[in-house]
Amino acid sequence: MYPVIVIRVRLALSRYKCVVQEFERAVIFRLGRVRKGGARGPGLFFVLPCVDTYRKVDLRTVSFDVPPQEVLTRDSVTVAVDAVVYYRIKEPLNAVVRVADYSASTRLLAATTLRNVLGMRDLAQLLSDREAISHMMQANLDEATDPWGVEVERVEIKDVRLPVQLQRAMAAEAEADREARAKIIAAEGEIKASKALKEASLVMIDNPMALQLRYLQSLNTISAEKNSTIIFPFPMDFLRTFLGGAGPSMSPSLPI
Repeated sequence: MYPVIVIRVRLALSRYKCVVQEFERAVIFRLGRVRKGGARGPGLFFVLPCVDTYRKVDLRTVSFDVPPQEVLTRDSVTVAVDAVVYYRIKEPLNAVVRVADYSASTRLLAATTLRNVLGMRDLAQLLSDREAISHMMQANLDEATDPWGVEVERVEIKDVRLPVQLQRAMAAEAEADREARAKIIAAEGEIKASKALKEASLVMIDNPMALQLRYLQSLNTISAEKNSTIIFPFPMDFLRTFLGGAGPSMSPSLPI
């Protein structure tokens, strides 16, 4: 008799008990009203049959991907942007009582907030200030979901996809910019080289032997490259002695 009663009591208790994990909380309703004391857990508690109902809420951080959103920036450029959001439940009672589905509501609000925040930015700001945009989006989401008991911990923009024509235009612009900088650097190099040649010519004028040494150095450079042809400069002053006595028909000034 007694063992049967004990077994029936155990079965009844096991049927109407609830175990809440360390990372969970349970909100209990008695006849449709929230029981005093707020969310319960972690641990073991019992509910009355046909009187009490409960709902468990997970307190761990949850992440989800925001689907790619077609966004028109402030400078009228259409881009596709997707992001990832991390949130957790900080008030289990509000998450159950004040919103029907906090997960779906947070996902829809994240997609809307992403479009609104990016619509106030230019394309250049969107590509360079991702961290600032992420912080702004996190602040807006956290403020909107606070009455639901949801805390948005982090928002990250994953990818920004540009139209193919815009990518080609930006690549052409970057290439033209690089070519312009290369020409400026080359022109500055020519200016410095001309100044150095001017100083070298002044030194050679003061010391004629410097020109001969420079000539020998040029021959050494040419011979090191294994060339079969050597250009040997012949001084024009040496020829003027012979050309001067040939007659008045010869031009007295010859190019040096």
